[in-house]
Amino acid sequence: MATTRDIVVVTAGISQPSSTRLLADRLTSATVEALDGHAVEASVRVVEVRDLAHDLVDNLLTGFPSPRLRSAIDAVTSADGIIAVSPVFSASFSGLFKTFFDVLEMDALRGMPVALGATGGSERHSLALDHALRPLFAYLGAATVPTGVFAATDDWGDPDAAADLARRIQREGQQLGDSVAGRSRPAVSDPFADPVPFSRLLAGDD
Repeated sequence: MATTRDIVVVTAGISQPSSTRLLADRLTSATVEALDGHAVEASVRVVEVRDLAHDLVDNLLTGFPSPRLRSAIDAVTSADGIIAVSPVFSASFSGLFKTFFDVLEMDALRGMPVALGATGGSERHSLALDHALRPLFAYLGAATVPTGVFAATDDWGDPDAAADLARRIQREGQQLGDSVAGRSRPAVSDPFADPVPFSRLLAGDD
């Protein structure tokens, strides 16, 4: 029976269709291919942050996630690996992208393998990967893979640029696949497996 790993894709594109989702899909395909090389089956879930915009604002105001947002949060925090892709606005990730990760509990992504991607109109925005996204996930304690992929508008149309983009996507997908395949799933402890005897509770020993 093949081993299965859960990959969650967090994409924060605003338009539909979007280059951000396209890059996320390409990174997902490369990661699934890499996992297949390890005889690991990938279960993929995509979280479109755009669809959670109102839920995120409500959560910030009330402190309580909606059922839909809770489902997305649970999927991300219990994943074996994450692909996170954001458009670049004003030299940084989008506000929606940041808000989604703001509502996660501290240390929820500690040790989590993460592949980073970003999209923008021109190459001058590419530094956002190392100046914005990577520090964010370092703060969250995630284990980001060495390669990050930025895709400018020209990368999709120019043949030479598209070929280079494909190589970078393949490299990052391979790195995430290797990291996920080699990572042991944390043991899930049952809080009711070893209960304190009622007599000890009454005696105040515990």
